[in-house]
Amino acid sequence: MATAAANRRVVLKEYVEGYPREEHMELLPGGEVSLRLTGEEPAGSVLVRNLYLSCDPYMRPKMSRPLRESYTAAFVPGAAITGYGVARVLDSSDPRFSPGDLVWGITGWEDYSVVKPPATAFLAKISHAGEGVPLSYYTGILGMPGLTAYVGFHEICSPKKGETVFVSAASGAVGQLVGQFARLAGCYVVGSAGSAEKVELLKSKFGFHDAFNYKEEPDLCAALRRCFPEGIDIYFENVGGAMLDAVLLNMRVHGRIAVCGLISQYNLAEGEKDAVRNLAAVIAKRLRLQGFIEPDHKHLYPKYEEWVLPYIRDGTITYVEDVAEGLESAPKALIGLFHGRNVGKQLVRITDE
Repeated sequence: MATAAANRRVVLKEYVEGYPREEHMELLPGGEVSLRLTGEEPAGSVLVRNLYLSCDPYMRPKMSRPLRESYTAAFVPGAAITGYGVARVLDSSDPRFSPGDLVWGITGWEDYSVVKPPATAFLAKISHAGEGVPLSYYTGILGMPGLTAYVGFHEICSPKKGETVFVSAASGAVGQLVGQFARLAGCYVVGSAGSAEKVELLKSKFGFHDAFNYKEEPDLCAALRRCFPEGIDIYFENVGGAMLDAVLLNMRVHGRIAVCGLISQYNLAEGEKDAVRNLAAVIAKRLRLQGFIEPDHKHLYPKYEEWVLPYIRDGTITYVEDVAEGLESAPKALIGLFHGRNVGKQLVRITDE
């Protein structure tokens, strides 16, 4: 049995301003890495072979020079990019994990990673792969995006049967799930996306009652009035900017807005970011607008997993993935998120080993 292997890694070369480009990242061949812990690592470390990597919009702010405190630290130029992924444990000094275990959580954009405390707190053992559940789902519906959709919709927005729901970036990793959760809750749900292909996907595969291509709408406020003549009860926010401004004018009294992401703003300089001009509607309509992040709600994962697994297995909930092949494809796959190139959840398959 081999005791060492070459470890390729994708690093951030420099902090990014504006839209990231592939040349902002670099695939390095790397040196040899031991396939066993050496004993020099902190107690509780886990050595893993990375299998799948997740590409997520929240990774873009981490590519910028840190100017203010945030809920997540910026990437370090010259070091491997980190993000959610699926991996196989090779060695562990954490009693929760044994060699051969499959795990999901925060890992590196590299072939092999040593996950050290406190990052090991974000690793979770996978128990249901191979039971009608693709392993890749733990980057999406059974990973961070799935819990994000569940918490934002069910815990923050507290839906009631018959309510109206709007989801922006609705064909993405989180949005496609929110739409299906809304349908299951007996709500009327409409989504927006950036192409005719994605709009058709929302209606034909995910069961949205209606959808529109925001790029073809000269007046977003008018588009929302057309879809919601009596207003919106729940908005699942993934976009920000002009879309949020239009939604505020179309919310119903006592509506709820779960702020998951603001992808339209991530590539803009500070002076270019869109001002939200209709915030007075929050008062006039007594709206609840709440931002949230998935790590704050990890304790709800067992409840979510138990709830969603039967729906996955019987086909009630479907999930579309956009899979890029090989570690070398990771930079292009991540950048594609910010240009709308992905259809469904964007992930990278490194190996099936």
